[in-house]
Amino acid sequence: MPPAADAWSLWTDRFAEFLDAQAAAADAAHDRAHVERVVATARRLAETEAARMDVVIPAAWLHDCVVRPKDAPDRAAAARLAADAARGFLQNAGYPEQWIPDIEHAIAAHSYSGDVAPGTTEAKVVQDADRLDALGAIGIARCFTVGGTLDQTLYNPDDPFCEDRAPDDETYTLDHFYAKLLRLPDTMQTEAGRTEAEQRANFLRRYLDQLRDEVGAPSST
Repeated sequence: MPPAADAWSLWTDRFAEFLDAQAAAADAAHDRAHVERVVATARRLAETEAARMDVVIPAAWLHDCVVRPKDAPDRAAAARLAADAARGFLQNAGYPEQWIPDIEHAIAAHSYSGDVAPGTTEAKVVQDADRLDALGAIGIARCFTVGGTLDQTLYNPDDPFCEDRAPDDETYTLDHFYAKLLRLPDTMQTEAGRTEAEQRANFLRRYLDQLRDEVGAPSST
């Protein structure tokens, strides 16, 4: 059984305190607000998928307790480092030991750039919740926030929408839509996640159609 409401409130405060101390230098796209959105989405998906809240909630809160910049050499290792840090914190804090291995796995498996496949329902829920936050209106805002942080060019003026070239999201922010964001619905692990991801991806497509009009690019159809 999940902890009672008052116990969850206590643990939530502890998760948040650890996160704030551990990831104080996180960029604006991976800040406390991002984590809180992922927690809310993960809770909603967990209810639909009958996943264990004892695993999902801590994993969602702590999935970004170690953050590496997008252009950092060890970026792909961030999820594994976060899983290790979360395990140490939870053990020292006295969280029930039986849930910690699955929490650690869910954190390690959440990353798009990592190499750990989600092997539990809880890991699938946390991965989907994190990826949903890269789509829709908030996904667009986060994408351009990261692009600005990395001092990237907004788009390639000769081919803004990657129609005759491979996406280069290390140079052009808009290319990230084609390199990753629009591919996310196909990676979703839960039925509820796939449905919501496609809805949010459609919003990205409508945004791109509007942008195409504004920059005067010819229609692709």
